[in-house]
Amino acid sequence: MAKPERLDEAAISAFLPLHKENFHILVSLADQDRHGYSIMQDIAARSDGAVRISASTLYGAIRKLLESGLIEELSERPDPEHDDERRRYYRLSAMGWAVAKAEAKRLERLLADARAMGLLSEGRGRV
Repeated sequence: MAKPERLDEAAISAFLPLHKENFHILVSLADQDRHGYSIMQDIAARSDGAVRISASTLYGAIRKLLESGLIEELSERPDPEHDDERRRYYRLSAMGWAVAKAEAKRLERLLADARAMGLLSEGRGRV
């Protein structure tokens, strides 16, 4: 997981807002390199099962993330002796890390606005 020192803010902003599946994939890769099935399991676990990405959606998104340079496919596998050789492993690129961080900050601002408008508190709201 490459963490950039400084990347072009305009290039980062051009990716925003991210599709929800893409953000889930980038978040899953933020803490470790993973293969596709591991990404699917991690997303389901992080969301307590509320978000499930099908294999076709996952691999379509991975293809686009690879093409856009947000993730990289690893040439080596973490533990080849205890792994299926057909698995492909992925990691965040420096740009992927920056874009995931920018999206998290964008969502954090949106959540702060929702809180300020009373959308997350009980008892207030329009009828």
